[in-house]
Amino acid sequence: MISTGDEAAVGGLCAVHMSRTTRSVADLHRPELPRVGRFPAVQPGQPAIERLAPTSELIGYRGPTACAAAGITYRQLDYWARTGLLEPSVRSVYPASSQRLYSFRDILLLKIVKRLLDAGVSLQNIRVAVAHLQSPEVTGLAGLTLMCDGATVYECTTPQQVVDLLKGGQGVFGIAVGAVWQELERSLGRLHAERTDTGETVIGQDPADELAQRRNRAG
Repeated sequence: MISTGDEAAVGGLCAVHMSRTTRSVADLHRPELPRVGRFPAVQPGQPAIERLAPTSELIGYRGPTACAAAGITYRQLDYWARTGLLEPSVRSVYPASSQRLYSFRDILLLKIVKRLLDAGVSLQNIRVAVAHLQSPEVTGLAGLTLMCDGATVYECTTPQQVVDLLKGGQGVFGIAVGAVWQELERSLGRLHAERTDTGETVIGQDPADELAQRRNRAG
């Protein structure tokens, strides 16, 4: 039977703990990250086409693509959406004729949920963590490190906070959100997407394939 995460044991109170100094900086700016796999590719003789990065707000991803990028099953995706753990922010299933459409940030959170589940964090605590990460006050996801001891999730914004947790024997598992961000950006660049403004399909492009096409044109 495929686990949706609902079977995880609930341990203690749900909490996302932040030190008093965590929010001393009003705003966290996401560092510049490499843009990989922009699409669609321009064919010889065609006019230049606007290329959108996977993180663009004009790009959305359907359920199967979100599953492939996050490493989860469609059953898990559907269950988490129906129970309110993580619903698609671009488009829900209403009207019934439409398909769910997830943003880059949605899928980033799906990957984090999967890693927390794999680390043994209860679904109850994960719900609290997701709600916190979706809050408007969290503006610099790529600058965060999430630490967990199997029951509680801790948010760290500085290396010293990570060290303090490790010294206290609390943090035993860490997720560097910036690294997950870059990994996801690469994988989504190779997968199909949908423009949120026009509804047209955007074909993913493997950087290796695009390089080969350039070499062929040059030859």
